[in-house]
Amino acid sequence: MPQHLGALTLLVADYDAAIAFFTQGLGFELLEDSLLEEPGKPGKRWVRVAPRGAPGSALLLARAANPEQAAAIGKQGGGRVFLFLETDDFWGDYQRMQAHGVHFCEQPRLESYGTVVVFEDLSGNRWDLLQRTAAN
Repeated sequence: MPQHLGALTLLVADYDAAIAFFTQGLGFELLEDSLLEEPGKPGKRWVRVAPRGAPGSALLLARAANPEQAAAIGKQGGGRVFLFLETDDFWGDYQRMQAHGVHFCEQPRLESYGTVVVFEDLSGNRWDLLQRTAAN
């Protein structure tokens, strides 16, 4: 059986704020939002989002459950670009994200591999928005 990454956990401070950022700001689809009833963990949820219509992996938005996890929010990539959002409509996505207040760390630039810009999610994790050139 072939393997694939089903989900990648992203620590967040608040489920609803994260859902709003990813669905409105980035245009992702909310795949699942289920309450998990666990003793001693009130309000724990299973929240998955992914780019609309994209097959494959999703982000599991996990609310920090202790001080150690809370300290890691926004620092999961150690200050480097941590996640890569690939698109076939760079300028359309860039403009939509700008309209929703997404923070861009730089101006878009053309590289040998495509058009790219670094942005931050609501927690400060750094991402690349990337449209690859046809040769890549």
